[in-house]
Amino acid sequence: MRSRLLFVDDEALVLQGLRRTLHPMRDQWEMTFVDGGEAALKVLSKEHFDAVITDMKMPGMDGAQLLDEVKQRFPEIVRFVLSGEAGRDAILRSIGQTHQYLCKPCDPQELRLRLAQAFLMRDLLRNTGVLAVVSGLKSLPSLPALYHEIMAELGSKYSSMQKVAAIVSKDVAMTAKILQLANSAFMGVRCVVSSPNQAVALIGAEMVRALVLTAHVFSEFEGRPAVAAYWKTLWDHSMAVASLAKRIAVAEKSPKALVEDSFTAGVLHEVGKLVLLAKMPDEYCSIIAAVAQHPSSGAEIERERLGCTHADVGGYLMSIWGLPQTLIYAIAFHDHASESVDKAFSSLTAVHCADAIVSSGSSSDILRDICLDENYVRQVGLSERIPVWRGLYDEQTAVPEPAAPAAAH
Repeated sequence: MRSRLLFVDDEALVLQGLRRTLHPMRDQWEMTFVDGGEAALKVLSKEHFDAVITDMKMPGMDGAQLLDEVKQRFPEIVRFVLSGEAGRDAILRSIGQTHQYLCKPCDPQELRLRLAQAFLMRDLLRNTGVLAVVSGLKSLPSLPALYHEIMAELGSKYSSMQKVAAIVSKDVAMTAKILQLANSAFMGVRCVVSSPNQAVALIGAEMVRALVLTAHVFSEFEGRPAVAAYWKTLWDHSMAVASLAKRIAVAEKSPKALVEDSFTAGVLHEVGKLVLLAKMPDEYCSIIAAVAQHPSSGAEIERERLGCTHADVGGYLMSIWGLPQTLIYAIAFHDHASESVDKAFSSLTAVHCADAIVSSGSSSDILRDICLDENYVRQVGLSERIPVWRGLYDEQTAVPEPAAPAAAH
């Protein structure tokens, strides 16, 4: 079945050019072209589309306004900006409504790959309600204390990008959102950006400050103590997994890029749980309670009740935000690594093993849904390394981990 795409631009010549350029994709996409935001909303009210790709600068309803309407009315639709306007104000106006930002002239191959990536992960989400929740997200919850910490650092006359990156890397939401921005086409980067250090250095202090303010990355758990306790547990767990995944990658003499990917994927691997806790707290808390009674059936319980797993949710969100494929893959398969097709050592290997090792020592119900997949590790050819990796964790826990920032009041 072909994906249905809606292209929006007020210039007739641009639409004609898009038709010609994208004509070879007609076997994969069913494409509709309209000349403005109002026309787009009329078509959307009558027909189903998988993605909207719009220009930014248009008379009447501009691209940001259109995508805001799409986000409110049709949150399951993937939202792209395809524009020649890459000014700071335009970027910040659209970032809350946009999953990805691509530059004109359109590269059909890049557009195809980015859409295919998003649609592939979306197909893992069978529950349309969950799909709508994930697709409609603008940002993920963050600890308020971290928001104040990063703003204080950015406001200091001795501020450094290295310190800012260190703060960013401690937090799931900020890491994900800043990587999303760094991997957008308007940054003009020819390679994927998968580490907070790279991303912050690329974006710069002013853009980081504006992004944090614009994205409203605040905690959504205040006033719900039970859920807030899970959030702190996930924060501590994600940092421990990230640290161990990095140690594992270093121990296996991995390239620097793979080491960085392993750390970042470790920070982000439970992002699906954060989404479900923030948006479906009662339902997901009941799932956590059920998984606590049957730990080996965690994925099955999630699929039975939601139609997908938290790993599916996390992988899909990262894919529509345009993060590198290596990170998406590690997040989407971190709990069930055997289902992946790649059987070579990768950031998925490091994160899966780190997650299983760290979780085995936890008594929290929310972390009882993973066991080390020894069959997968055997297929990778590294079964004999498992004791070494456990030893790395023993070394890691011998040194006190940084305490989670206190919740803001």
